[in-house]
Parts: sequence; structure tokens; C-alpha cells
Amino acid sequence: MGSQQILPGSTLGVLGGGQLGRMFCVAARTMGYRVLVLDPDPLCGAGHIADLHIKADYSDQQALEKMAAECDAITLEFENIPSASVRFIAGKTRVFPGAEALEIAQNRDLEKQFAKNAGLQPVPYFALRQASDLQQAAENVGFPAILKSNTLGYDGKGQFVVNDINELNDAYQQVGKVDCVLEKKINIRCEISAIIARNASAERATFPVSENQHRNGVLHMSIVPARVSAALAGQAVESAAILAEALSYVGILAVEFFVSDDGELYFNEMAPRPHNSGHYTKDACVTSQFEQQVRMMCGLTPGDTRLLSPVVMVNMLGDLWLPDWSGIFSQSNIKLHLYGKTEARPGRKMGHFNVLAEDVESALTVAEDVFNKLSGP
Repeated sequence: MGSQQILPGSTLGVLGGGQLGRMFCVAARTMGYRVLVLDPDPLCGAGHIADLHIKADYSDQQALEKMAAECDAITLEFENIPSASVRFIAGKTRVFPGAEALEIAQNRDLEKQFAKNAGLQPVPYFALRQASDLQQAAENVGFPAILKSNTLGYDGKGQFVVNDINELNDAYQQVGKVDCVLEKKINIRCEISAIIARNASAERATFPVSENQHRNGVLHMSIVPARVSAALAGQAVESAAILAEALSYVGILAVEFFVSDDGELYFNEMAPRPHNSGHYTKDACVTSQFEQQVRMMCGLTPGDTRLLSPVVMVNMLGDLWLPDWSGIFSQSNIKLHLYGKTEARPGRKMGHFNVLAEDVESALTVAEDVFNKLSGP
């Protein structure tokens, strides 16, 4: 399967048809590639953009066979694709990232162990595998703490803040007594993320670090450049590069960090794919994270990641629907991106907008004003 370049006119595949798959399809087709999407949802956003939408489960071997036969390379939209499916495809065509990186990112305990072994600093934690571990976890970590399920936890799901052993017991029951980590609740000044691209020839490029603000466990806003010291931003970029190398990673890798009140950088988690906090790159960088995803899986040279303008990205959730578009289109410096989803639900990501301005504070002022108008009285 070699490391030769895959050039326009070839066929690329993506497992997953949500907004990340959709934006990948737009980038790939713009660059001249044919694109296949595999997603069980007949109405998925990426299916509307792709040349072919295979409507099947991610474990459907016949569908995977068809995809592998038609695609020169395949990538993933999100990390909860079954790793067995990725291994199956890998025996037939190129797939990036590989199953090993996927399996680490799918499990909080494995992820934290991997980061620690690579030299990064996770928040102090204890791995829980059974009810008899609860007391020892409490003694090791202390309170307040956060109980997080090892798998299928994202956007705040499967997470509980606990203040004593009784609350920990209750949360463990609530989460279904599955494998968890108990993580020390630290005082966080802010969260930042570094997004790195790496191809099979180990060429790398890193996007400018973003500062992320959350609401109800879901990313609300990303601010770029992040309002942290150059030293901290540099440490985050270097840490992301260390992880990418340790994984022999190919593709886009997003790494989230906490900055504590005392200025320490803590590894939080990684995502083996383009990331919500990188959506600002679509308008504010020379190369977007989605074009970069195409470049990396095709063995091309990484695109220029220079920031062309300070920017604030704001998520638009289903809670906002139907918004008053005049708040966006009356502004000359806002770029709107909608995901083609047919049904709005509270908490569901329906789109985002990027505000570009001369400086971060000006972008923030406009972003907050427009968002508040969209949210209504």
C-alpha cells in the first residue's frame, strides 16, 4: 500500500456522515476527489455532498467491502467507529488514522496512560474497575472530583462532579458501574486545544492554539489566538507533536488541555479527527483542518496553517432554532456554516459562525452580541 501520493481524480472514503464528514466531503470534492460516505442515517449531512452514500451500519462487512474496493484511502469522522471495522478495511486499502490510535482515544484510562507514558501531564486520576475500588479512588484523588465513564463520553456525557464518597457511590451506580476514571477537580483558568496534522512521511503542521469556552459540557466558543502565554501555547503544540509521533499518527489529531489557575498545563483528552475547536480554520487560516485532513490521508505536503485574522468561532445548537438570520447577515465580518441537518434538537450541533476582526476583543464583542440576539430575549 506504500506511501505514494493519492492525487485528485482518486476516490476517498469517510466513515461517518455528520458535520465533520460533510465538511471533509466539501474540501475533498473542491480539491477534485470523488468521495464515498458510509453512514446508517439516510438523511446524514455528508450524504448530500458525497458522490455516493452507502447507507449501512459501521459493522456491515458487505458495505465495508464495497467501500474498501472503491476507495484509494479512507478516514474517520469520529472516534466511536468500531475498531474492528477499521482493522477489516486496513487489510484491503489505506485507512487513517489506524485502529490502534482509535482504541486509545476511545478509552479514557488508556488515553491518560498513553499520554503519561509519552511525558505529558494528565490531571491526577484513579482508574475504577469495580465497586470495591471506590474507597481507594476517593483516598487517592480526594474531593471534589469528577467521575467519567471510560468510553462513549463526549460533550459532557457520562460525567459527574462528586463532593464526597456518597455522591461518588451514587454517580457510579448512575453511570451503570462501567469502567471509569475518577479525576481530581482542579481550578481551571481556561481550556486550550492544539490541532496537529501528520502524514505517513512524518511531515507535520500545527494550527494556532485555540482557547475554548463551554456551556453545559458542550463547546460554545473558540477564541484564536488563545489568550495564554506564548510559552504555554508552545508547550501545548509540542505536547500534541509528541503524541502524534508516539502514535505514528496519520491524519488530524486534536489535543485538549486544561490551564490551571497556577499556570500548569494538564492533558485532558485527544480526538483522532478534525475537531469542533478547529472550525475557525475554515475562514481564518490559509489551509482549513478539512483540507489538511485530505492532504494527510493522501500523503501530500501539509498546507500552510498561518492565521490570517483573529477569529472567534461560535457553535449554533438546536436550542437556537429557528434563528433570526438578520443578526448574522447584517454583519460584514461573519462567515456562516450550516450542517444540513433536517431536525433541530436541544444540544444538537446545527452549525457555527466565525467572526473575523482586527483583534480578538473586537471579534468577541461581535460574537457575543450576535449570539445573544440569536438566543432571543
